[in-house]
Amino acid sequence: MLRPLAPNVFKRRLADRTTQLGFWLSMNSLAATEIAAGIGYDWVLLDMEHSPYDLETVERHLLAARHGGDAEFVVRIPSIDPILVKRLLDAGVRSFMYPFVQNEAEAALAVAATRFPPDGIRGFSGNSRSSRYGMQAGYHPTAHEDICIILQVETPQAVAAIPEYCRHGGVDGILVGPNDLAANMGRLGGTQHPEVLAKIDEARALTQAGGKAAGMLDFNLETCKKLLAEGFNFLAVGGDTASMSRYAKQLLKDFGR
Repeated sequence: MLRPLAPNVFKRRLADRTTQLGFWLSMNSLAATEIAAGIGYDWVLLDMEHSPYDLETVERHLLAARHGGDAEFVVRIPSIDPILVKRLLDAGVRSFMYPFVQNEAEAALAVAATRFPPDGIRGFSGNSRSSRYGMQAGYHPTAHEDICIILQVETPQAVAAIPEYCRHGGVDGILVGPNDLAANMGRLGGTQHPEVLAKIDEARALTQAGGKAAGMLDFNLETCKKLLAEGFNFLAVGGDTASMSRYAKQLLKDFGR
């Protein structure tokens, strides 16, 4: 008998506002996913939006992450696509990040795509990995208890809509995309501009006032520490491509090159 999956600790800690550090995966390396999942991060994120992952490769990375360790495997999908979400759910993914959510209707669709009727529009499959191929009794009526949904805000319009997003019980967290937010404020590349920083903090405050966990993406140690001190609950603090390029450049520098 296949062992049942452990509860989604990441989801529960978001609800508790416990600090959780994450690692971003973009290189399509199974080894990188396996290592990151077991090295001590609370969550790892596979980025389907900006990296060359398809459904089959996501499945392989999911299995690599579960073999590697206990970090929760999160997938950032390219868009709010209920068909893709359904197939990823059936493949065993249970934590999702939706990019560029712009209004309440999109937030509602993001939630509905992960829920069975009458609470949503997810199609029923009785023999997929999600239910341990039909061997996990009671999966379908309780699946939502371990499905985690993070909405990403990347425009001033989206920041203003955060109170509406937070009204949806299925939303677990709101993550600010600082680079796109800066670009959509007319400050391309200006994530540290005072206007952008103020908007990021506004997003944090609105999210926490709405009872949800507030997240950010920042690969700089000092600014990450500042964000945690300001009250952000979950942060992506590094990634495979950034770590490799930084170490490779530093190694050359150490050799005087």
